[in-house]
Amino acid sequence: MPLSSYPDDRSDSEPISIKEKIGYGLGDTASVLYWHTFAQFLILFYSDEVGLSPTAIGSLFLLTRVFDALNDPIMGLIADRTQSRYGRFRPWLIWMVVPYMALGVLTFTAPDFSDAGKLIYAYITYTLFGLVYTAINIPYGALMGVMTSNSIVRTQLSKFRFYGAYLAVNIVNVSMLYLISKLGGGDSAAGYQKSIMLYSLLAGLCFVVCFKLTKERVTLPRYENAAIKADLADLFRNRPWIILCILGILSLVWISLKRASILYFMKYFVEASDVIVTSFLFWGGVATMAGVYFTGHVEKCFGGKKMAFIGLTVMVGTVLTANFFVSADDIMLIFSIQLISSFLSGPLMPLFWAMIADTADFAEWKFGRRFTGLIFSVGTTSNKAGWALGSAGTAYTLAYFGYEANAVQSTESMFGIRMLMSFGPAAIAVLAAFTGLFYGITPVLSRKIEAELSARRRKALDDYFTDG
Repeated sequence: MPLSSYPDDRSDSEPISIKEKIGYGLGDTASVLYWHTFAQFLILFYSDEVGLSPTAIGSLFLLTRVFDALNDPIMGLIADRTQSRYGRFRPWLIWMVVPYMALGVLTFTAPDFSDAGKLIYAYITYTLFGLVYTAINIPYGALMGVMTSNSIVRTQLSKFRFYGAYLAVNIVNVSMLYLISKLGGGDSAAGYQKSIMLYSLLAGLCFVVCFKLTKERVTLPRYENAAIKADLADLFRNRPWIILCILGILSLVWISLKRASILYFMKYFVEASDVIVTSFLFWGGVATMAGVYFTGHVEKCFGGKKMAFIGLTVMVGTVLTANFFVSADDIMLIFSIQLISSFLSGPLMPLFWAMIADTADFAEWKFGRRFTGLIFSVGTTSNKAGWALGSAGTAYTLAYFGYEANAVQSTESMFGIRMLMSFGPAAIAVLAAFTGLFYGITPVLSRKIEAELSARRRKALDDYFTDG
């Protein structure tokens, strides 16, 4: 095995302060201000404001994410090979922040074009946004893998990451409908655009703060810059990582199905006012944040990340089936289902990304090579693929059942909307839970990997100073 070089490894000796954890979490606030807005509102914006058909929207999501499937691993390889005085991953938060802000606004702009022109514009802006989102978010995700080598601290960082994420979710949930109405002055399309302008400024500020407050401590080994072909070969020998990618796709499919259909469910089935919808979204976000808080407790209760993820996924899927049977005027029951399912789903993504970081350690332990950026990039790809499939599935389902924008829905269309909020996501959630059974990194193996890697790094450090 080639010798690693860790002459400046501070991953175990230098503690991570609460300020740095908050700073890291704000990076996901910046990401999710857009991610959640796109997942929650973009289908409705395209269908009811731009005037695109559900079928066209579904195809748009699928085709653009095929491009991302190639783009994300490339960005991971680039990030792994970045050399700067700020590290490998942190500088991307600054380099890409302005394009990130601008393209978010352009995507939520409804141009006065022909139908074909609007569709072309949507493809261009959404594809370009996917590019810059990848270029800033993959290095951000990989940053956790080099802030510390301690698996427990990574779970803590993952929790703060999702505190930041669900802070963004609540900001969007509370303010989006109000801002659309207030800033649009009766023009909803203009309201969307101006709202995203405000979010873009906040997202840019959060990324700058994240850059300022975080540090890269895990010094990566010399063989990190080995051939790309070798990186990819070892990547696909990493069985726990492969299972997590499948798990990530399935998880985001069911999450996206539910999230993308909420506004249709509340608008057409419940016929709720903007105030009720805002309250519904807000309290769901609060419940999710509460779930994130208990991530560590849930992990201990289930005996590890794997079983916690499986158990919570089955539970939340079971709860969601109740949405199919509720009466439109039973608002208390509808809110209760939202609160319970949101609370149960809160720890899922923190657990997922902590497990992704563990697979980076597994690769170094098993193959003597580490490619953090590449591992996180394809983890992000799995999330994007699930998001795309879930969003496209929502659009195609609406089209199949005869959805008509801004009209009274037929019995068939209403059936489709109710399925999208209940049995659709529940079925995919059960499949995700089954897939999780094959994830092989147990708490015992994780502790063994951490101890052996730490010993290797200490030896490399001693050899470095002895040779020097």
